[in-house]
Amino acid sequence: MSLPASRTVWEEGHESGREMAALGVALALTAAALDLVLGGQIGLLFDLAFVLLCLALALAVHPRDFFTVGVLPPILMLATFTLLAMTRSESIARAEDGLVQAIVSGLSHHSLALVIGYLLALAVLVVRVRVRVQRESLTRSGPGRRLRA
Repeated sequence: MSLPASRTVWEEGHESGREMAALGVALALTAAALDLVLGGQIGLLFDLAFVLLCLALALAVHPRDFFTVGVLPPILMLATFTLLAMTRSESIARAEDGLVQAIVSGLSHHSLALVIGYLLALAVLVVRVRVRVQRESLTRSGPGRRLRA
C-alpha cells in the first residue's frame, strides 16, 4: 500500500495540546450553555456536540500532544458537569441532589456520549499514529519502493 504524496486529514493536526484542551473546555461549556438556553436541561444537543468535539480535537492536535487529547474527553465531561452541578444542578440531576450526586447523575445520563466520543478520539489517534509510521517508513525506504500491505 502506498500513501499519497500530499498530506492526508490524518496528518494535518498541528495545534498544541494545551490549545486543544482550552478549546475543548470552551466549546463544551458553550454547547452546555446552548442546550440550557434551548431546552432548560443538558440533553441530546450537548451529547452530539461533545462527540463531535472529541473527534475534532483528535484530528486537530499535533502528534507530540496525542496524550493530552487522549485523556481529555472524560476530564472535559467531568469538569463541565462539575461546573453545572455547582451552578445549575437541576440541569443534570434532580434539584434536591447534592453536588456529588448531581455530578454522578450527569455522568451516568450522558455516559453513552462520553464512551462514543472517547472511543472515536482514541480511534482517530490510533489511525493517525499508523499513518505517520507508514509515512516515515515510506520516506526511509525511498520514493521508488512500495510498502507491503
